[in-house]
Amino acid sequence: MISMLHGILFEKSPGLAVIECGGVGYDVAMPVGAYNSLPSVGDECRVFVRHVVREDDEQLYGFASREERGVFDLLQGVSGVGPKLALSVLDGLSVQDFRRCVVNGDAKRLSAVKGVGKKTAERIVVELKGKIDPVEAMASGGGGAAPMDASLRDAILALSSLGFNQEVAYRMVQAAIDGGADRTNTEELIRAALAAR
Repeated sequence: MISMLHGILFEKSPGLAVIECGGVGYDVAMPVGAYNSLPSVGDECRVFVRHVVREDDEQLYGFASREERGVFDLLQGVSGVGPKLALSVLDGLSVQDFRRCVVNGDAKRLSAVKGVGKKTAERIVVELKGKIDPVEAMASGGGGAAPMDASLRDAILALSSLGFNQEVAYRMVQAAIDGGADRTNTEELIRAALAAR
């Protein structure tokens, strides 16, 4: 299985890149975010890939990060979601936004992505809800690469140790933040989350 390509960016256009590795050019379909992270043509680049083989097709899909590739893999595990639809989801949402949609059950936002209907969005939420860690869904920053604020993680873990499942703890902490609690103060987050309960 091909996991990564490291070579020279030979050509690029929205949604597609050609990466030359050892004298061979590989066509790589990419979501917009990954395409935007590519260097200039002629420069060295590294792309995480997934090689998808079908009866009538064989395609490499490229990603800027392992997290993006992981979401692509998760989406393909959902019944009725193929690689092209998974790529559309990554075109429409960042890794972080996607995780939050699933954890929050926000099928409406998912269905706003081109090609994702209401039923497909609901299926994605239902089938992936238990596969996305609510703690990671709350991580700060875009693209899923930034570490989570320690105070948020600690508050969610503390509420979990009090008997709340992680999904409920995540929602409690999110509500506390939305209510004005200082996201950098673990104790304040826990107090506000419990007070709002």
